[in-house]
Amino acid sequence: MIARELMGTAKIPGGNEHGGELRLFRRELKHADEFSIMLGRIELMNSRLSGSEEALATLSCERLTKPNPRILIGGYGMGFTLRAAQAVLPDDATIVVAELIPAILDWARGPMQELADNCLDDPRVETIIGDVSDIIANASNEYDAILLDVDNGPDGLTQDDNEQLYGFSGLSAAKSALRSGGILAIWSSAADPAFTRRLQQSEFAVETKTVSARSNGKGAKHVIWLAKKP
Repeated sequence: MIARELMGTAKIPGGNEHGGELRLFRRELKHADEFSIMLGRIELMNSRLSGSEEALATLSCERLTKPNPRILIGGYGMGFTLRAAQAVLPDDATIVVAELIPAILDWARGPMQELADNCLDDPRVETIIGDVSDIIANASNEYDAILLDVDNGPDGLTQDDNEQLYGFSGLSAAKSALRSGGILAIWSSAADPAFTRRLQQSEFAVETKTVSARSNGKGAKHVIWLAKKP
């Protein structure tokens, strides 16, 4: 077993009983370093498991048809969703990345620089340090897509306030922030039929996709909701 090296820690604003501190680990492997971000004993992200985060972007962006698309990504993570969006969006797109924890972006420019591949320096990218729920609440008819991967899903694992994103008031705010025909896309580690019904009751047209954690189609299965504003 190759030992992991602790590369950094970061406090979570408003963190709950699960820990409130993220830890970044690195393992030196033969072909590429492996990174993982842990919350207590729970692994939130792993650099070898990028498939579903990439699908969050590609499934959303392929549904965009208007010129000059403007999208909001909630949570940088390891940058998989951002880089997948960059690969398919046109040069006139704007990608706003909202990250609550400044250290996450520091890690992208530091220990995980090779993994990030300078994606934050793309001129299409705007970064905001702050709570994505506040950004959504203050927006009106602004985004063609809102992509949320700020937690393990509607349960709000890392931050109690994340539940505000997934309740009726949060979904109403997201709908107001979206342009006509815009997409609210939400990543989750597991299915949640009650949340699907909540989206439908909020007058979104809902698709639910099951995708693989790994880019090769293997590994655990995750869920992505694609909710379209009328």
